[in-house]
Amino acid sequence: MLKPSGDDDSRSNSPANSITSINSLASLLREKMQVFPGVLKKKKPHDYKIRASVAFLFLMIVFLVSLAYILYQQKVLQRAYFEKIKFNKVDRLIKIYNTEGIDVIRGRLGTTMNYDKVHSCLPTDERNDGSICLEWMNRARLYLQFYKLNPEVRCYNLEWISLSEDILPTDCYDLSPGTEHWYGGGQTAESAWPLEKGLHDFSPFVTGKLRENHEWGNVLKRFFINSKGASVLIDNETPLYISISDNNGRELCLRAKYDDFAYVNRLNPLPHLNYSVCTSSNMTRLHSFMTEKSLWDGLKKEEINIIYSLLTEPLWEITTGSKGEFTESAVANYTDDVIALGFLKQGHVLINEFWQKQVGDFTVDTEKFPTLEESITIMHRRGFRIVFSIQPFISTESESFAYAVRRKLLVSERFSDRRIPALTRYKSLQSAGVLDITNNQTVPWLLDKLKAVMNKYKFDAYYLDLGVAYNMPHYYQCERPLTNPDHYKTLFINSLQGSVSLFGVNSAVERPRAPAFVSLPQFESSWDGLQRVIPTILTYGLIGYPFLIPGAVGGDYEDQDWWSTANSTSDADILLPDKELYVRWLQLATFLPVIRFTHLPSKYGDDKVLEMARILTLLRQQTVTPYLKKYANEALDSGLPLIRPLWMLEPNDPACHIVADEFSVGEDLIVAPVLYSGARQREVYLPAGVWKDGIDGSLRKGSRWIHDYRVEEDQVAYFEKMPDNTRF
Repeated sequence: MLKPSGDDDSRSNSPANSITSINSLASLLREKMQVFPGVLKKKKPHDYKIRASVAFLFLMIVFLVSLAYILYQQKVLQRAYFEKIKFNKVDRLIKIYNTEGIDVIRGRLGTTMNYDKVHSCLPTDERNDGSICLEWMNRARLYLQFYKLNPEVRCYNLEWISLSEDILPTDCYDLSPGTEHWYGGGQTAESAWPLEKGLHDFSPFVTGKLRENHEWGNVLKRFFINSKGASVLIDNETPLYISISDNNGRELCLRAKYDDFAYVNRLNPLPHLNYSVCTSSNMTRLHSFMTEKSLWDGLKKEEINIIYSLLTEPLWEITTGSKGEFTESAVANYTDDVIALGFLKQGHVLINEFWQKQVGDFTVDTEKFPTLEESITIMHRRGFRIVFSIQPFISTESESFAYAVRRKLLVSERFSDRRIPALTRYKSLQSAGVLDITNNQTVPWLLDKLKAVMNKYKFDAYYLDLGVAYNMPHYYQCERPLTNPDHYKTLFINSLQGSVSLFGVNSAVERPRAPAFVSLPQFESSWDGLQRVIPTILTYGLIGYPFLIPGAVGGDYEDQDWWSTANSTSDADILLPDKELYVRWLQLATFLPVIRFTHLPSKYGDDKVLEMARILTLLRQQTVTPYLKKYANEALDSGLPLIRPLWMLEPNDPACHIVADEFSVGEDLIVAPVLYSGARQREVYLPAGVWKDGIDGSLRKGSRWIHDYRVEEDQVAYFEKMPDNTRF
């Protein structure tokens, strides 16, 4: 059957047929285009409407394309800066992730703002540094910026600017147990390790004395780090308050707040909270990247020798029951007793501020020290080094006080005439002025006095007894404003270093240049005091102070309330620490950077105590000192502490994160001292590796707990790292 010609499939699909169709369509379009102008002419009244519509559509297309481009660029910008951040701008909840996609820190930002409407900042408030700016109208403004310290460390800078007197910029980060652990800042009231074990309300982040109900100890740094590999570093100009609270789950909260003492000098009209959050693959690597490097830069050979001498020789701190008893003969008798021991090296003799008649004289009291020049020569000949303690305080009874008032060398009373000094109390001083280190005339006057004494008596160094922030007069005022009271001690240290030899300082918020060591706070002579030593020395090393002087063996002399009366070889009774406490403290101190004595082991009149001291001295010389020297050299390069927490050896081992009563000397020696009265056994955790038991010489496998480990009264638990290929 024949199909109609129009149904011929072969024709309809042929190329020739397709070309014909296209040509026909083109002819048709040409015809219509020729007719189109005529149509337009005929429809003249609609001409403007069409043109207006076309123009409107064109403008809309341009607008939408531009808007899409702008939104795309913003999205690209946000992706660049928030690649590892989740930030809910309305609720101000933030999570920061590491390069492996694990959230390492969580927080609540702007917690004092009861307002959720956020806007982009006005162009006049934007910064040309790549930061993102957000504003909560008339309340606060937030700048967020991304930067890299190096290929492994990503950082986010957050800066809050208050726009209202009612808003105190406050950010809080999660410390909830079981998630991660936090460390740093300084010694807390509980000597908490990790930080979440302690609680305290908002308080200014300045140095203080825990026994006087201050929240922070004598050495601080605005640095915190957690076990997941995130750190927080707060800018020095932020008027910083900190709390560890339990109101919204346990949190570390940072706040910017001016007040009438710690942050009375306003650097900005309203407070700024400025800090950086940095992340890396793990906490040990992050900490290593964040430490200050090349501490040896500028050191002379004799200064490095001072570091070695402190690590290898004891520090003798001579104390007496009263100022009147502190005489040249007391110093001579003490050093004679040291030599009589026969097994302890001579070391450094620290002479307290009573070498002066009145604190602030900066001249030797020749009534109590009539032949001190000769005595120092004798002590030098016997191998001792002599250190004089000085303070920035001038007693109102000192001859220097009237001169300092006339020359306006003292910190003045705020709201009054600059000639009126602000007075304070410190230690034995019931009334004293404070040298104004910001006055250009103060430092030359002080250095002249210090150099004159050193040139005459030829002793070795000064020790700076600076006190804490709260030892400044409450209404202090310097010639040049201080950022906070602790800024004073940094200026004081920097003004003297390089001009006179400095042995150490008792308080700091910035690391003094080596070879100066930094002292731990005074610990009461009690078991509680002993238990605070390890968390404190771990914290101070962690925040950037590798060269540390622990407190005295048995506790510090100033805390007499905790002492018991013991037999003495002298005519008068001397208050001595409990004997068992003294021995356990000596065992711990054997492994610390400096071993510091006020009470000699011979004062107990007990052969067992003397024998224990003799054994520990030999252990320190043969085993501990070589490691201390090794890691002192490493510290000068890397800034890493000599005394380290276990997690610096194994950052991914959760057990290492919580051990607060052990420490390592570098990476080679684990120490687990007994810290409780009557205890003869304890729990010990060993990180990964093979460890040689210091008590019985056996080899022990790491990454595990040793339960009920036996430690007799005359023993101390320590373990030396063996090569990885060691076999049992």
